[in-house]
Amino acid sequence: MRISISQIENQYYKANLFEDICSRLEQQGIDLARVGRHDLSGVDELHVRGAEVSNELVNEIYLKDARVLDVGCGLGGPARMLADRFNCRVTGIDLCEEYVRTARQLSELVGLSEQTIFVHGDALEMPFADGSFDIVWTQHVQMNIRDKAAFYSEIKRVLTDEGALVYYDIFKKNGGNVQFPVPWADTSAVSFLETVRFVDALLNELGFVKSQTSDQTLKAGQFLAGLLEKIKNNGLPVLGLDVLMGRSTKKKLINVLKAIEENRIVLQSGIYRKKYG
Repeated sequence: MRISISQIENQYYKANLFEDICSRLEQQGIDLARVGRHDLSGVDELHVRGAEVSNELVNEIYLKDARVLDVGCGLGGPARMLADRFNCRVTGIDLCEEYVRTARQLSELVGLSEQTIFVHGDALEMPFADGSFDIVWTQHVQMNIRDKAAFYSEIKRVLTDEGALVYYDIFKKNGGNVQFPVPWADTSAVSFLETVRFVDALLNELGFVKSQTSDQTLKAGQFLAGLLEKIKNNGLPVLGLDVLMGRSTKKKLINVLKAIEENRIVLQSGIYRKKYG
């Protein structure tokens, strides 16, 4: 049974995101006429370790001038980084229309609108031709998708032969469940964690070959512990994840850290390549 699209949209929806971000930038004394990509790093990468882990992933694959699709692009932080640093032609797709609107306006704000395109659409039925992209990039997205086979089949379809899937995701471990709310789900109705073994077997069945993987769990736990300590001592930053997660931000972060410490989830990044033919 396929989950209702509106359930996912409701999970992430927050009105007037772009306007809120601009207001917070001004509160920090940042001139909106001179905003740089790095000024947005506290809010435009909704995954554990944020821009830090994205900058690590780019060291694992050749990206210069690549055609990249960011599936579940959110506010477009990784897309702008890839376009800026590697001259990639980056398309982002996201189910949340407000995220797409905000991503477009943030790219215009920092002068990257000509190198990034953002599309409102469903990752299970993407509006792109077969073989359109050299690389598909996705971070913390599949946890909201019940039909993993449909998700990865669509990724395979839009990749060129021998194209690469680059991911950073959260997986369940030891049959344990997370305590809600967490950043990707307020309830179990929109959370569909699977094991690393399950996803690896599925990708192999679909015709992907593992290039490399990296266990990111320890770094994720250290990051969350450090972030929560900063919040305890200094409160939430002016431009931080609460822009997206609201008043329950601290609780959501605590629950993810607890799940890591209790060995119920793992975080992993990796690269799989589509088999030729």
